[in-house]
Amino acid sequence: MSTTPRTASAEPRHRLGRHSALTAIERWLIERLLAAKHSPPIRVLAWSGQEFGARRDQAVATLLIRDRRSLWSMVLSPELGFGEAYSRGGIEVEGSLVELLEAVYRAVGADRGIEHKLAGLRARLRHANSLGGSKANIHHHYDLGNEFYSWWLDERMLYTCAYFPTPEVSLEQAQLAKMDLVARKLQLQPGERVVEAGCGWGALAMHLAEHYGAHVRAFNISSEQIRWARQMARRRGLDERVEFVEDDYRNMSGTYDVFVSVGMLEHVGRDHYPDLGSVVNRVLTPQGRGLVHTIGRVQPRPLNPWIEKHIFPGAYPPTLREMMDLFEPFDLPVLDVENLRAHYALTLEHWLARYERSIDRVRQRYDENFVRAWRLYLSGSIASFRSGHLQLFQVLFGRHDYRETWTRQAFYRHPA
Repeated sequence: MSTTPRTASAEPRHRLGRHSALTAIERWLIERLLAAKHSPPIRVLAWSGQEFGARRDQAVATLLIRDRRSLWSMVLSPELGFGEAYSRGGIEVEGSLVELLEAVYRAVGADRGIEHKLAGLRARLRHANSLGGSKANIHHHYDLGNEFYSWWLDERMLYTCAYFPTPEVSLEQAQLAKMDLVARKLQLQPGERVVEAGCGWGALAMHLAEHYGAHVRAFNISSEQIRWARQMARRRGLDERVEFVEDDYRNMSGTYDVFVSVGMLEHVGRDHYPDLGSVVNRVLTPQGRGLVHTIGRVQPRPLNPWIEKHIFPGAYPPTLREMMDLFEPFDLPVLDVENLRAHYALTLEHWLARYERSIDRVRQRYDENFVRAWRLYLSGSIASFRSGHLQLFQVLFGRHDYRETWTRQAFYRHPA
């Protein structure tokens, strides 16, 4: 694929921004950016009208660079610069944003360059996941207002990977299936005591209480989510079986038959895995078991620096090897591991479609930068799961005295 600049004379001028000519160094920089990303099948169109990379009929999408500021921001920090330039409108995408990002991610592979090393350092310096730091990080993402999330999540406000028994089922059906899958993996029995770390808007806690007869104590440090969960529990008459606690997982007390965490480990921080493992070991009974459901990676690598800075401060998706620090020091055997990566890609496709249908409301509540940032976040997440840059691990574990299932067949029977 040639990176020789070409002139796109028929390109509508209103889409290109300023129309001054590219300098020789700017042409070279665009060519180097494409080469550094291993020449993905995308077309790059500069503000001058010159085009680079794949030809239009060979490209999955076209990247429009509208001004010099956007180019230089990508040169200095490709992922951070791209995200910030796209959010402010300095970059546009002709065609599918998801397909453009997926093409880049597949071309780059597991590249771990200097930007990711710097991103890891910035994450450590900016938002450590201490008791106070975790509260600030969670507030940044989850306390945007419950109404915002209600516009594009399912009716129960589950903000984690769904489980699709078939690709055709609805998002609501898939989220119910995910909660049933978790309950079946844990062999949850009526009357058992469950403690949940990071309960979101409380859907799983209420489901386990209502449909499996469990008594659930659920912890969360997001004030907005806790308020919503308590209101829903009262409305559904579950007050006596579900308790929502606005507190950090490190302050859990009591003993429980089951520990469950769905979508929280990403926010714990690599340095605090021993803290979480110690809590699990402290609260589980001798016959106890648990399940951790988390976004992960195949190789250790910091989160995308733009996402870490603007969307999910303090987040880190672990490898399976890194997750073992939760279990091995405390002699907790791992009983089952499943990767639901394809299910998260499909979940995100549903979320993005609903988000786009609600875009006018989002624009009225927030600003255009916010609208574009969340479109990029959801689109980039789809591309990351499709390309294998991100995984979704469900890890089942238990005490040595816990009697595990003989086969995995019970996990996949029809929902309760």
